[in-house]
Amino acid sequence: MPVTDVQHDLDNLTLTITAEFAAPAERVWQVYADPRQLERVWGPPSHPATFVDHDLRPGGRVTYYMTGPEGEKYCGWWEVKTVDEPREFTFEDGFADEDFNPLPDMPVSHNTYTFSDIDGRTRATFAGRYASAEALQKVLDMGIVEGATSAINQIDELLAA
Repeated sequence: MPVTDVQHDLDNLTLTITAEFAAPAERVWQVYADPRQLERVWGPPSHPATFVDHDLRPGGRVTYYMTGPEGEKYCGWWEVKTVDEPREFTFEDGFADEDFNPLPDMPVSHNTYTFSDIDGRTRATFAGRYASAEALQKVLDMGIVEGATSAINQIDELLAA
C-alpha cells in the first residue's frame, strides 16, 4: 500500500499523509494535472469523484463532486495558490453546495502536496492545515483519514496501467 504514515496534530492544526509510489514524480504529477486521471483516485472507492472544472495554475479553481453509494453528491472546491510542476502545489480545499459555492460552516484546509524523487520512486507528502482544532477534529470525525488513505492507495493501480 502506498500510504506509509498518517499524522494528525490538533495542537498544530495539521493532518499529514505520506505515501510512496513506484513511479517518478513526473508521472505522479500527471495524476493531479489530468482531471480524468484524478477522478479515478480522488475519492475512496465507495465515493468516486467527477471533476467539473480543473485549472491547476496559480489562481485557478477546481470543482468536483463525489457520488456516494446511494447516489448522494458531496461537492468540493479548490483554490490553487502556487504550482511548481512537477514538485509541489498548494491550494485551499473546501466543501461546497451543488452550485460549487463554498459552505461557510464547513472546514477549509490549506494544503501543500509535495512530490520528491527517491531512486526512481516518489515520496508524496499530502499536508493540510486547518484554521482551528475544531475544524480539524470535524474532518477527522467525518472519516478523512480512512477516506484519504483508501483514495491514495488507488494511485498505484493507476500508475501501473
